Amino acid sequence: MATDTHHHHNEHHDEPSWIRKYVFSTDHKVIGIQYGLTSLVFLFFGFCLLMMMRWQLAYPGEALPLLGKWLGEARMPGGVMAPEFYNQLGAMHGTIMVFLGVVPLAVGAFGNYLVPLQVGAQDMAFPKLNMSSYWVYFVGGVVMFASFFVPEGAAQSGWTSYAPLSIVTTPAQSIFRGQTMWLIGMVFLITSSLLGSVNIIVTIVQLRAPGLTWMRLPFFCWAQLVTSFLLLLAFPPLEAAGVMQLMDRLAGSSFFMPAGLVISGKPWEGSGGGSALLWQHLFWFLAHPEVYVLILPAMGIVAEVIANNTRKPLWGYSALVWASAILGFLSFVVWAHHMYLTGMGTAISAFFQTTTMLISVPSIIILTALILSLWGGSIRFTTPMLFALAFLPMFGIGGLTGLPLGLATSDIQLHDTYYVIGHFHYVVAPGTIFALFAGIYYWYPKVTGRRMSETLGKWHFWGSLVFMNTVFMPMFVQGMAGMSRRMYDGGEAYLHNQHVLGFNRMIGVGAWGLGLFQLFFIINFFWSLKRGEKVNDNPWKATTLEWNTPTPPPHGNFTKIPDAYRGPYEYSLPGSDTHKDYYPQWEPDHVAKAGPKETK
Repeated sequence: MATDTHHHHNEHHDEPSWIRKYVFSTDHKVIGIQYGLTSLVFLFFGFCLLMMMRWQLAYPGEALPLLGKWLGEARMPGGVMAPEFYNQLGAMHGTIMVFLGVVPLAVGAFGNYLVPLQVGAQDMAFPKLNMSSYWVYFVGGVVMFASFFVPEGAAQSGWTSYAPLSIVTTPAQSIFRGQTMWLIGMVFLITSSLLGSVNIIVTIVQLRAPGLTWMRLPFFCWAQLVTSFLLLLAFPPLEAAGVMQLMDRLAGSSFFMPAGLVISGKPWEGSGGGSALLWQHLFWFLAHPEVYVLILPAMGIVAEVIANNTRKPLWGYSALVWASAILGFLSFVVWAHHMYLTGMGTAISAFFQTTTMLISVPSIIILTALILSLWGGSIRFTTPMLFALAFLPMFGIGGLTGLPLGLATSDIQLHDTYYVIGHFHYVVAPGTIFALFAGIYYWYPKVTGRRMSETLGKWHFWGSLVFMNTVFMPMFVQGMAGMSRRMYDGGEAYLHNQHVLGFNRMIGVGAWGLGLFQLFFIINFFWSLKRGEKVNDNPWKATTLEWNTPTPPPHGNFTKIPDAYRGPYEYSLPGSDTHKDYYPQWEPDHVAKAGPKETK
């Protein structure tokens, strides 16, 4: 591995072993790749759970092909999905996709790999803490995955794990119960996020290159900074709540168990006096900022891709920065809009309605700035740009459909229907995950030295775009018709659902088609490692500091710590005396503006 001259002498005598270099590595790039590959595996696994659920909803009571007998009689009596197993799939799909998939990919992989490179640092501020964060995440993921193999199966109280259901679903006094393992896994995952977020914050604040002032930071770094503060402040209440629920299950406490409960006709024998609503408050105090933990890194990626592929500066950079900071602040004062049906009172409902409407303003500012950045651009329709462009309307649909859920009056009708699933997934699936795909295609050449196939990438994009909408758009119709979520028979037992049941099969076809088109991405990802087109250090002709390193970046990142001479998106500046349409942050003015004529 190439190294800079500063480290060469020491490393000649103390070359780390293969395990130290690639398994228990303290290099932020290796850790970022570890996070990326692990989270992609979990995303694939979580998506497989979804495809099994959609079979049950499309064809309730029919045997699941291939897997039906393999999964055993307890889960699949006669090859037909048992209601308990459907609940397990639902709870674990949500948990895996959010906590084991999207967040580790958006923050753990992209944040780890790119933040030190973009700020001109040689590594993260705390490399050993960084290594710890990955392995704590890995252990949490293994515990979650292993819960499928305990006798009664994985957690089945929903991804929200509401008490008292989550405490009384199975006999509590054993750590080998799915729900208990879910809680233990969550404690590990939260600890991992806390370690990682501290690292990102300190790296951006303390290790910026000379000249890289706050308003010269790439917007991606701003998004990661705000995201890390959200994780740092919102996750500890849920970690405390997880430990409290573990105590309720294992030690007979009653933090969330009210007095006077009657379960299956018998009085609850445990002590009482707790509050089931307390769990909801602690959970949603994390889980609403969590939405912005997903979406802010996505917006950061989209901003980088759009600026590069329009060949012009981002419109309203300072507005983007301030909007992201305000978005982060407001995300802490909207959580109870998930709880209008708990009878919190009109005054508190009015407060949370107001803050929910307010938080749409910075989101709209960011979306508007990204759309306006397209105006007058010389747009290159590369694969990353296609995913970034699709993010804009998809996130727009997710945001607009959320407004009725922010108002208590309309939320009473729509709460816990398929409308909520459609809204949330437009933000997270065709929204956030499209942005993450854009980032993978965009930075893949920097990580590997090879470009992914544009042909396979465009097949992947168009198939994903069509089938994503086939899956989630019909859910709005089902939800407005009153179809409740979490029903293992797809709602066929209810008369008011009869005229929208047909959408279940359509959504099922969409889900399986979406899965099929992800094969283009998987093939492209691995094929391009060996066969992809070789590239130079800056194949996209980009301006931010990560493109100043050798490709792939060596240990220590930079042969010489760069100086930052300008802002991050200096493309196609007026009045320039050269044909070069980009001015990298690391080039002094006399070099940047008198460069050689560019050739294609």
